[in-house]
Amino acid sequence: MTLKTLLATGLTLATLATGAAQAEQVKIGIAAEPYPPFASLDSSGTWVGWEVEVIDAVCAAAELDCVLTPVAWDGIIPSLTGQQIDAIMASMSITEERLKTIDFSDAYYNTPAVIVADKSMDIAPTPEGLEGKILGIQASTIHQAYAQEHFADAEIRVYQTQDEANQDLFAGRIDAIQADSIAMADFVGSDAGACCEIKGAVADDPAILGLGVGAGLRKGDDALRTALNAGIAKILEDGTHDKITARYFSASIY
Repeated sequence: MTLKTLLATGLTLATLATGAAQAEQVKIGIAAEPYPPFASLDSSGTWVGWEVEVIDAVCAAAELDCVLTPVAWDGIIPSLTGQQIDAIMASMSITEERLKTIDFSDAYYNTPAVIVADKSMDIAPTPEGLEGKILGIQASTIHQAYAQEHFADAEIRVYQTQDEANQDLFAGRIDAIQADSIAMADFVGSDAGACCEIKGAVADDPAILGLGVGAGLRKGDDALRTALNAGIAKILEDGTHDKITARYFSASIY
């Protein structure tokens, strides 16, 4: 189906679904930990970033009254299933494992996973290249699952936030990190990450790395999923997604 057909279908279904979805505020769960350039707090305490702008745009397009609700990353799915939040939009990849517990909207971005290390180190993003190295990853992410599956001969060090892993890489306490390519491009382009460079993307494994990033939803919440899908389709169709992306990145991440 073409994007226009999907948009038309989604908007028709959303008309039927929006009433239920709009009955009260929709609590959009984001990770309480900073994850620039996708979401972080500015000096005034306001959440800013690419994903924050996309959330606002999707909710406006879907005519949903959304409120950002920060939740610790390692408790964000339990917060959804426990009805403390209504959806997760926190760079969460659509994976087979997560689909056993929750549903997802259509994807609104998709980027590869990469390995980052000091510029002076000869490290390849392969099992052989990381053998014997200390590899930092963020807890409860696709990167932790991938590293445990594919980099068994590396020493895997788990961090609660990506910032903590980045700081240890900068300080030389670990040899490398695995994370999302866009987040890492932001890191190596900063003063804190000037020591380091992206060594390349890891081999694809869709079963672990997923099929892009979507909004996580409770099983059976079809009204909200339909409304969010319509909003995603609309901002892709009318150029809003591209306009937001251009403010942060040099190329499309969809």
